[in-house]
Amino acid sequence: MAANLGIKEHSHGAGELPVSRLDVHGSFNVDDFPVPNGREEEWRFTPLRRLRGLHDGRDIKDGKVTVDVTAPEGVTHETAPSGDPRLGTSFLPTDRVSALAFRDFGSFGEATVVTVAPEAKPAEPVFIKITGHEHGDAYGHVLVRAGRHSEATVVLEYAGDAVYADNVEFIVEDGARLTVVSLQDWSRDAVHVGHHYTKVGRDAKFKSFVVTLGGDLVRLSPKVGYTGTGGDAELHGLYFTGEGQHHEHRSLIDHNISHTRSRVEYKGALSGEGAHAVWIGDVIIGEGTEGTDSYEHNRNLALTDGTRVDSVPNLEIFTGEVEGAGHASASGRLDDIHLFYLRSRGIPEDEARRLVIRGFFAELINRIEVPELRDRIMAEVEEKLAEHE
Repeated sequence: MAANLGIKEHSHGAGELPVSRLDVHGSFNVDDFPVPNGREEEWRFTPLRRLRGLHDGRDIKDGKVTVDVTAPEGVTHETAPSGDPRLGTSFLPTDRVSALAFRDFGSFGEATVVTVAPEAKPAEPVFIKITGHEHGDAYGHVLVRAGRHSEATVVLEYAGDAVYADNVEFIVEDGARLTVVSLQDWSRDAVHVGHHYTKVGRDAKFKSFVVTLGGDLVRLSPKVGYTGTGGDAELHGLYFTGEGQHHEHRSLIDHNISHTRSRVEYKGALSGEGAHAVWIGDVIIGEGTEGTDSYEHNRNLALTDGTRVDSVPNLEIFTGEVEGAGHASASGRLDDIHLFYLRSRGIPEDEARRLVIRGFFAELINRIEVPELRDRIMAEVEEKLAEHE
């Protein structure tokens, strides 16, 4: 029986193990996933008690989350009920929270479906704003389909207060170009566990920017697979983790098709007692593939004592015909050489530290091609810097 994991197709018989230790079985059946206890590899960094029931599905109280969409010409949006045949065609949930979110999103609302017409090139981005209004459990689902040879930018913004889990599907059809900016700007007490499942078509390009600043606990899992040669995926991430916050990002790139490319780059800063950032970067280069090109890296700045960073790149290669593959990870304090250089030019130490941190993030922020969003993100980073100081 072939299982479409939303990453690639594997034929697993009963009792068979996945091809890779990074690969997992998928299912829409919540009962196929035991309740995590924290000893599992995929959950060992996550403080389960702070998920407030999202991982076991117990009812606390109904949360309320609204979704507002602003779409330019060439883009349509609609709502779809649970059971709509368009939903869930590109993936199978790969953990219990994802399965719960798919099963229960209809209890809290309808899925949001955004479609970019083939050949369309809207001049303005699509804005999808998800706002929590009550501090209780809620689930959601978003499907974005970029038609053949279209070019579009989609902005996902999360705000307000909620205990929220969702699945977001991105389908990038052949020759399309889709850029996604996902801004986690929750209130300080919010909890968000999200899964992004992306399929990249032949000669298509997918680029995402994940920016995580708010929330008490945010755990995002972007997964990318390919459906045709020439597919290209870039995953960029930025997080500024403050006192007591837990920000966790777990990406998986599955080069299941020959002649595909990926780049993953995440940058984070941590400040304050109990600030905890987790980055897991998984890449699989599948058996029988040729000409794949992949590189991932993660950099973290620990600005104060009392912070914790867990940065784990993983690369599994099942073929000798690789164009390129590599990974890197670095976590540490501000570079004394940079600070010395600035201070030698008469810049006070505090200002020198601010300039180095701004430069660390600006390199990534400046790649976002939505000016008002770029300015807003930089302003919010400045606010986090002010809190740090």
